[in-house]
Amino acid sequence: MTEDQILLGCGLTVALAVGSQILASRLRVPSLIVLLPVGFAAGALTEVVRPANLVPDFTALVSLGVAVILYDAGLGLDPQQLKGETRSVVSRLIVLGIPITAGAALGLVVALFDVPVGVAAMTGVILVVSGPTVVGPLLDNARPADRVRRILTWEGTLVDPLGGILGAVVFHIIVRAQNSSHGFRFGGFLGSMAVGLAGGAVGVALLWLTLRKLRLGETLGTLAQLATVVAVAAGCDMVLDDTGLIAAIVTGIAVSNLPGFDMPARRPFFETVVQLTIGLLFISISASVSPKSVTAVLVPSLVLVGALVLVVRPLVSLVAAAGTAVDGGERAFIGWMAPRGIVAASTAATFSASLAHQGLPGADKILPITFLVIVGTVLVYALTARPVATWLGVGASSRSRPLLVGASPWVIDLAQSLRAAGLEVIMWAGDPGERERIRAAGIELAAGELLATATDPRARLEGVTAALLLTDDDDLNALASVVVQASLDGPVYRVGPPPGGQGIVAPFTGGRVLFAPALVRDALQARHEQGARFVLQPAANPLPPGHELLFVVRADGRLEPVTRGQATEPAKDDTLLLLGPAPHPAPSDGARSGG
Repeated sequence: MTEDQILLGCGLTVALAVGSQILASRLRVPSLIVLLPVGFAAGALTEVVRPANLVPDFTALVSLGVAVILYDAGLGLDPQQLKGETRSVVSRLIVLGIPITAGAALGLVVALFDVPVGVAAMTGVILVVSGPTVVGPLLDNARPADRVRRILTWEGTLVDPLGGILGAVVFHIIVRAQNSSHGFRFGGFLGSMAVGLAGGAVGVALLWLTLRKLRLGETLGTLAQLATVVAVAAGCDMVLDDTGLIAAIVTGIAVSNLPGFDMPARRPFFETVVQLTIGLLFISISASVSPKSVTAVLVPSLVLVGALVLVVRPLVSLVAAAGTAVDGGERAFIGWMAPRGIVAASTAATFSASLAHQGLPGADKILPITFLVIVGTVLVYALTARPVATWLGVGASSRSRPLLVGASPWVIDLAQSLRAAGLEVIMWAGDPGERERIRAAGIELAAGELLATATDPRARLEGVTAALLLTDDDDLNALASVVVQASLDGPVYRVGPPPGGQGIVAPFTGGRVLFAPALVRDALQARHEQGARFVLQPAANPLPPGHELLFVVRADGRLEPVTRGQATEPAKDDTLLLLGPAPHPAPSDGARSGG
């Protein structure tokens, strides 16, 4: 290819990767649903996006990209957050689910495809991997109950790195057995594992130096992590192929769980790099799958998808939840959620190319089989997750569950009015006296330290659909509106600061600001102290004089606040929450007598 064609291919690949993810976000579907067909179509229609024509060794780049993704997945692992029934079910999904799925997939591949056992074993291990990058968006759409969401999120997070390790182990077993007339040499396998573990130790030491000793800031600290993961993974792969994946996983898990690491609370740049890497890998891997290779395995792959979805996964769920308090509906939904994602595609591209290079017959079928399983499982679960959750009775209620932060009298009065409108309201405050005031009002008090939870990149504010920051500290409201958003699936709002206030950041921070411009924090507090109260009324009734609209509670229980720059149009079946006027003081006797 000419230099211009290479430039066109690189530019088109990046544009398709980013454009597909933007389109997926607008459609509110997992990005894989768009990335896979776009990459496949681009590879079928033009040669300029095929990775073999753009880079001399695409497999090496895939390996480094997967290392970055697995390092990021390792950062999300915190075993201490697994408690009770969740820990039991997740542990069984991993300990029992991985061998059941891998064994069943191996047998199915042997029965459906004309491939050796080694290829079937490699394919079976690859199809174990799911991952949070595909499970998360599906759960956001289905909105299952908290326990089900927690179990599936943790399973996806844990199975990614463990599946990667298992894939590397099986790969090295196959390679050693293929290259040795005496079969698999256990010493060589231990050497491969030792290289990966040693690389992980080097990565941890380097990050200890940069993050702990040098105390680099967020930007440099993120760059140090990226450079360390890439360098260590590349170094390990230079010693022994694909040991860099093990090093990346070990580094991520260790950095996330060892005490003393100064990990940045928010990692926007690193998350952007991971997201871009996912897009580029999917476009490139999909483009490398030829229509001819897919056609050759299409029918048996569809049978494989059906068996995995209808038989294997429900069996894994049944075994994992046996004897626990997880009810039948929850078990059934867990059994209906096992999509394959980026790590499955990336490891398939890496290991299939390496095994084909080793001369293993049938290795070229691993990637198209995996590609079709990814497409099939993602489509099945994306199209059915929400109706299945509703049918099984495990879907979260559409009613909003707002979190109100603050405990001033007007805030507590607002919380009680929202609860009277039929919403499940929870509150949080840091001061012990304010927390006692919330309890005395009979409102549910959120446990723990809100900001400590919100700034933990591995934590989520579960069950909360929106946060309303209403404290007396305008700067706290402004800062919290930024950091809480990363731990919440819904929107975050803050009450507006007084005009001309002396806040350090509040007057200059954007975000969603509640209510009309005149209804800032001190105005709300003053009017409440003067006797103004919150009023509920049907939207069909005309707005009383002197009342101002604050919230619309939709007929299905969704809460929509009035915000600056965004109009809220009530429907006739909705309920309005208004702020009434302060009562006028009664005239004195002298005023009544005219004296």
